[in-house]
Amino acid sequence: IFGAAAAMRDREYFEETRKRIMATRTELNSGLSKRNFIVIPSYANFVFARNEGVDAKELSSALRQKNILVRHFQLPRIDQFIRVTVGSENDCEQLLKALDEIL
Repeated sequence: IFGAAAAMRDREYFEETRKRIMATRTELNSGLSKRNFIVIPSYANFVFARNEGVDAKELSSALRQKNILVRHFQLPRIDQFIRVTVGSENDCEQLLKALDEIL
């Protein structure tokens, strides 16, 4: 908890990290959209996305087999979406590469 408090007091680090996450999220959204995903607008460090051509549960499982973890919720209205955490640029590139292989 002390580390988190210290990080929040370090405004320069906070702003740098915030900007990096926002830029990576924008690139991730673009990459998903290019792969025919519908991406719900997000201001968080994750996005909800769906691809009408692929069952979200099956997609989540296929990604898991490639050691890429996304969340899938079997709940009404969101059962065809995956929740993707905005990781590093490299993490997002690996996700998009895996999606190219799966799709």
